[in-house]
Parts: sequence; structure tokens; C-alpha cells
Amino acid sequence: MSSPAPLTDRPALLRHRARASRDPALFLHEAARDEVQDRLMVVNRSFTAPAVITPFPQVWEPVFPDATIVADDETLALDEGAHDLVIHAMALHWANDPVGQIVQSRRALRSDGLFLGMCFGGQTLQELRAALGQAEIEVTGGLSPRIVPMGEIRDLGALLQRAGLALPVADSFPINASYTSALHLMRDLRAMGETNALTGRLRHPTRRAVILRAAELYAETYGGDDGRVPASFEIVTLTGWSPDESQQKPLRPGSAAQRLADALNTRETSLDD
Repeated sequence: MSSPAPLTDRPALLRHRARASRDPALFLHEAARDEVQDRLMVVNRSFTAPAVITPFPQVWEPVFPDATIVADDETLALDEGAHDLVIHAMALHWANDPVGQIVQSRRALRSDGLFLGMCFGGQTLQELRAALGQAEIEVTGGLSPRIVPMGEIRDLGALLQRAGLALPVADSFPINASYTSALHLMRDLRAMGETNALTGRLRHPTRRAVILRAAELYAETYGGDDGRVPASFEIVTLTGWSPDESQQKPLRPGSAAQRLADALNTRETSLDD
């Protein structure tokens, strides 16, 4: 039995990123970088051997000048146990094996090292996804994959446990942008390297009628009184630690020293069987 085709066409993705690097629009990567800086400031630890996994090193190099910076290739160019901090920066949504990416990151960590992943969540581009889908159905009578599927926060958080990281935490924050039209949003996505690189995509240019109809639907459904249209982005933060004996561990069931009812100063009532 043959294995299924990968979700992402990596050569196409790399071409899109190379094109974007010539005139990039990387404000979302910069927002993720700023969020990482804020989070590291509240961690009571100094990191001396960081690594950053990113398709756009120019965003991260000024902030982490001593970091090892590598591309998000399917096999990460990181040495085992070499780092006390690994940042996976805004690339997991394109990974054909996201668990494998986190496992490789964990292996690159020293004991009690921190993994910090930033990626797009499932609410990202929900308006564009809906408008493009409806437009394609109206114009062509069919539907093709156009926007990479992005995980929901619960599913993304589960990847941390599957990868063997301790103390896993997943949370998210929204970024709401505003554009003159959906066409301007699509232009920005091109400049981010985020255009369609799905293996199952159409292998010919999208019909102009589909794009124009999508822009109309977008404006009709989501446009504001000022004539502009919104674009929703969700950035999920994944945090986990390389396991170590010094880390906090859950107490053994039944080991509590005080009853909850006593702590709450209330009466305990038995439930019927």
C-alpha cells in the first residue's frame, strides 16, 4: 500500500517564501517575535544557548544574535542536547509532520530546556476561507483546497504531550488586521510566503472570475461602514519543557493533607450511588 501524499508541497512552499523575501510583509512574524520576547522576560531563567526554527531569519537575528537559526526543514539541522531554548517560529502549520518537528526540537533541548512554539491557529483567515469557497462553488461548480488547514488550540496543545514535553501549555491571542479589499489581503499573503502550497491544490492559475467574486463576497459579508474589510489571524503559543527530575509533578491520588470541604468551610454531602 502506497503512503498518502504529503499535505504540503515543500518545493512550492520554498518558492513562495523566496519570492516573498524580495519584498516581504512580515508583520505577523514580528508580532510573534515580540510575544516571545515578552514571555521570556517573565521566565525566571537566563538562556545561553537558544535556537530558532524559522523561514525568515531576518526577523529573529537582530533579537537573538547568538542563536542558532535553522530552516523548518523536515529534518531540523539541530544537534541533540545542544540548546536550553528552542523557538519554533510560525512554520508548524506547513509541516507535514508537526509532531515530528516538536520531537526533533525536544531532542535538541538539554534537560529542563524550554520549547516555545508560535503558529497559526484554526481561526486564522476564516473570512477569506469562506469567501473563496463560496466564490469557487458559484463560478466553477466545484471546490479545491486553497488555504492550509490550521489546528485548533486543543489539538495543537496535544502535540506537546505526544512529543514527550513536560508541563505543556497552549494558549492563543488574536490579531485583527484591516485591508482596503480582499485583493490587498491576498497581496499581503503573497508577501508573507503564505500562498497556496498544498499538494492537492489546482495546478493551473485560479480563474479571474473566482478571485473577483471572492472579493465581492468578502466585502458584502464582512465589510465595514468605512469600506474596509477585516482579516482575522490567531496565533497559538505552545510551551513545554524537556523532562527533568527537578520539575513539579502531580501529587499521588489520596495524598492530600486536608479535606477540600474543610478548606472551603462547607459541609460535605455524599452523592447517591
